[in-house]
Amino acid sequence: MSTRIEPYLTFGGRCEEALEFYTRALGAKVEMALRFSESPEPMPEGMVPPGFENKIMHASMMIGETRVMASDGCGEGTEYAGFSLSISVATEAEADTAFNALADGGTVTMPMEKTFWSPKFGMLTDRFGVSWMVSVASDQPC
Repeated sequence: MSTRIEPYLTFGGRCEEALEFYTRALGAKVEMALRFSESPEPMPEGMVPPGFENKIMHASMMIGETRVMASDGCGEGTEYAGFSLSISVATEAEADTAFNALADGGTVTMPMEKTFWSPKFGMLTDRFGVSWMVSVASDQPC
């Protein structure tokens, strides 16, 4: 059995918006999206707040070769702390494009610059509160 870790992000009512954003910003390909109202089994009483029936119960998207799963969760609001998603691309132009797209509506915490491990690296928090590290792939070991 092959083991892999796949990030699962919860967007507190903004999942559909996030899927559209990552599709535009990173070329993500949404594999599937299932709404609470489409669940093959009814949700337990009181689990889904009123108005969330048409929110995303579960979605899956590919960003490059990585699967990222997502949901609206069962309530509004989210808070991400203690981790970042790291995206590595082949060229400085691709890094700038990804960084600028993710930074739209977000907060840059470290502008794109040369580092000892990458010709270009930067950090930001996107409009959904997800922390990202963007870098150009390097021959240097991580």
